[in-house]
Amino acid sequence: MANPKDQIDFESSLKKLEDIVSKLENNDINLEDSVQSFEEGIKLVKDCQKQLSDAELKVKKLLENGSSADLEDK
Repeated sequence: MANPKDQIDFESSLKKLEDIVSKLENNDINLEDSVQSFEEGIKLVKDCQKQLSDAELKVKKLLENGSSADLEDK
């Protein structure tokens, strides 16, 4: 698993993803670069999904317990 310090924050990941989509829609990119950009985009999407899932879990725990103390050990 990636080190949390190596992980890009959600907003930065989303911005990079928007840039990739824009670049791919522009059609001024060769096939090799398109595939490389698509691959990077897929990794960013998975990272964003993981961060959203983690945030959702934390919110659920907070709503259930009123505290995030038990989340600190994970």
